[in-house]
Amino acid sequence: MRDELEKKLTRFEEIEKLLVDPEVLANGNRLAALSRERGAIAKVAGKYKQFKELNAQIAEVNEMIETGDKDMRELAEAELPELRTKREQVWDELLDLSVGGDDANRSSCVMEIRAGTGGEEAALFARDLFEMYRHYCEPKGWKTEVLDMNPTELGGFKEVILGVSGDGCYRELQYESGGHRVQRVPETEAKGRIHTSAATVAVMAEPEDVEVDLKPEDYRKDLFCASGPGGQHVNKTQSAVRLTHLETGIVVQCQDEKSQHKNFAKALRVLKTRLYEHKREQEMAKRSEQRKTLVGSGDRSQRIRTYNFPENRVTDHRINLTLYKLDNILAGNLAPVTQALIDYDRNEQRAQFGNME
Repeated sequence: MRDELEKKLTRFEEIEKLLVDPEVLANGNRLAALSRERGAIAKVAGKYKQFKELNAQIAEVNEMIETGDKDMRELAEAELPELRTKREQVWDELLDLSVGGDDANRSSCVMEIRAGTGGEEAALFARDLFEMYRHYCEPKGWKTEVLDMNPTELGGFKEVILGVSGDGCYRELQYESGGHRVQRVPETEAKGRIHTSAATVAVMAEPEDVEVDLKPEDYRKDLFCASGPGGQHVNKTQSAVRLTHLETGIVVQCQDEKSQHKNFAKALRVLKTRLYEHKREQEMAKRSEQRKTLVGSGDRSQRIRTYNFPENRVTDHRINLTLYKLDNILAGNLAPVTQALIDYDRNEQRAQFGNME
């Protein structure tokens, strides 16, 4: 982790020099990209620089205690506790800034919720998750926007894609990535048997335009007629849009709007987000030494949480957290779960950072 912090600080200092370079100032796209990169690492780099300066001061004071005369030693010994307290405070602040990874401070993200095993019951559960997240976002002032949805006849979702924007949204919502399991008696179950169904959630940081270089020749655009539940046509015009990224094979589509132009804009937004996530996953795979705990890893193949209706229970399997408040949590009161995950991640960071010295 120290190596990563050193790299961030070095890169920050490089960017500071580049931002006053006349050639960079004349290139609008590069200037925007560098400014965005600087903003992403400025807080961590600045705090780490402060931490290193305090370490250097403490080393000097310790040397004075060992080699100085009596008066110098007394002054140094008096100064040392305050410096150590300040260093510990900066260290804690540095840990907080590091929780959630490099993208933690993103102010927009895309959530993809998909029904898994369980047929119509899984689709209804996907809708419940969708509503839970919307209710969680509202009191925080986060803006939500449906980018695409594939509804079922009974009101569930085979898939729904939600855009979220607002301060701290990705930092909190990223922990929702994974497999969600529900145990309950479906409304269609005549014998009252408990069924187990599942849905998956993927939360991806949304990049800015300057971060993903996507040209029209990089993807294929197909138009088709939008359709609703049961195959019924929403309209007879080719307003739905499907985009296929030629290099990676990533496919996205949007048919939520009646306007082809609006559907294209939303599909492009989702494609850029998936491309950014694809690039991020490739970079993470190269760092095999990086921590691989489920918290914050976004490993969507894992079952992260169980929602048990008969017991009014929610269990997050990553941190062995069990709360008997399922009704409150589904109503959007996710804070007890989210805060527990953030606290766990912070403690993991503290253990991985090692000694302050």
